[in-house]
Amino acid sequence: MNGMDILMAVIGSVLVMLFGIFFGLVFKGIDRVLSARMQARIGPRVRQPFWDVGKLFSKENIIPENAVKWMFSSAPVLGLASSAVMLLYLPLGPLAPVLQGHGDIILMLYLLVIPSLAMVTGGFASGSPYAAVGAQREMVMMMSYEFPLAAVVVSIAWKLNVFGIANPFSITSIASNPIWMNSGILGIIGSAILLVVLIIVTPAELSKIPFDAPEAETEIVGGLLAEYSGRNLGIFYLADAVKTIVMGALLVAIFFPWGIAGIVGLAAGSVGAIAADIAFFLLKLFLVLFVSVTVIRTSFARLKIDQIVYTYWAPLTIAALFGLVLIIWDLNLLGIEWYPQVLGGW
Repeated sequence: MNGMDILMAVIGSVLVMLFGIFFGLVFKGIDRVLSARMQARIGPRVRQPFWDVGKLFSKENIIPENAVKWMFSSAPVLGLASSAVMLLYLPLGPLAPVLQGHGDIILMLYLLVIPSLAMVTGGFASGSPYAAVGAQREMVMMMSYEFPLAAVVVSIAWKLNVFGIANPFSITSIASNPIWMNSGILGIIGSAILLVVLIIVTPAELSKIPFDAPEAETEIVGGLLAEYSGRNLGIFYLADAVKTIVMGALLVAIFFPWGIAGIVGLAAGSVGAIAADIAFFLLKLFLVLFVSVTVIRTSFARLKIDQIVYTYWAPLTIAALFGLVLIIWDLNLLGIEWYPQVLGGW
């Protein structure tokens, strides 16, 4: 990689980060408005999250006397940085990932854990008993939803491997070969089950109701974030906004990667085609986030931590594995020999 490539990668990284922050805050505003309307309330304006961030960055940054100060202050930065890095591995509509070829979906699974670990670290470092309880809940919840999430990823990569797709764990390969393709009715049902599982995993990744036990304002006064204020709290707020876009973009890349330019007759690679596909990507992004975040958090009350663990370890994990079984049965019905390919490819 020469100097110009490095410069372009840096510029692309900055633009992607700004993209994630801006649209993450926009979605937060839309989410609050729609949730309020679904509950027969007026709600704030869409631009309210931007005001919230501005106000937080203008306030005093208070660090508790008993906190591990360097760890307490570095946790928000780590959370925002790791969330931004994840966006660099994801396709944003027609735009290829900035770090394409330098990581795959297994790396994404590891990176998804880091923002949560940053919050856990900050909670323990604050010296607050409320934050310690929240940190413990966050660790238990992470161990719960990672299993069904991994089951979804393995199921998708397994099918790509059977069809001889190179680099089945590559996000670009997954987006270029949607799981719905080359499937019979059982394969489509299995893929739909995997989609539902990932939709339900999303609010837990983002600590949204009903999976917000680590923060639970009415129980542990904010939990992990109880002692955060000012700039540090604002950075955590931005990290959550960026991670929201990450989860939405991941859902779109796996299950809805299609563009619209070809359908409306725009020439591939033209400015109009790129603009249309970006607009279509944003529409898909907000639709999947509306279903996986807004609808779920508006429709359900907060679950207790033991209920969260049971939900992910029992029903959702079984559902993900059943989706894989349906895909296997579908390949058998289609007459595709998958045994030697799996043994030879893996």
